[in-house]
Amino acid sequence: MKNALIVLVVLVIIALLLGSSFVSRRNQMVVKRESVNAAWAQVDVVLQRRADLIPNLVETVKGFAAQEQTVFGDIAKARSALLGAHSPAEKIAANGQLDSALGRLLVVVENYPQLKSNENFLRLQDELAGTENRIAVERRRYNEAVQDYNTFIALFPNSLVASMSGFTRNDAYFKTEEGARQVPKVSFGTPNAPATPATTPKQAPAKP
Repeated sequence: MKNALIVLVVLVIIALLLGSSFVSRRNQMVVKRESVNAAWAQVDVVLQRRADLIPNLVETVKGFAAQEQTVFGDIAKARSALLGAHSPAEKIAANGQLDSALGRLLVVVENYPQLKSNENFLRLQDELAGTENRIAVERRRYNEAVQDYNTFIALFPNSLVASMSGFTRNDAYFKTEEGARQVPKVSFGTPNAPATPATTPKQAPAKP
């Protein structure tokens, strides 16, 4: 009887230790997941800030380059997709499209010297540049929070606790799209222009 009681006490102690460890690890996962959510909230704020600046920027450019309708349409579609996105993954994808469209807009701007000296455009460009820098900072913090969370739930025995508690890996990293890193090539030459035939220089007659 005495031995059975000792075994029971030991089992109870082990159960308490395991239960305490389980609760502690689960609470840590909750904290890290909330850190990811908080970091994303900051990213969302600066993305919204940029989306609010874009219409004024586009209208200013239109005053000098109204014929660039394709670029304006691409920006409008990308901005609409960003504002209509709900999950971080959707917003990250839409932001990549907007990055690419804005890149094409800045290429267009280079062809209008008067626009580049316009005070309103310069002010909006400065605001946009500041917002882009802020996006880069918050994007890095968000990615770090996601990586920390993913690493923690993948470690053993955390992985067991995560599986039992419904914590899953977060793959919504904020990456820069490959196409957005490259400045698109825009040609303003005349299409299908006839090629000028190459001329072969005449040789001077040989002297006797």
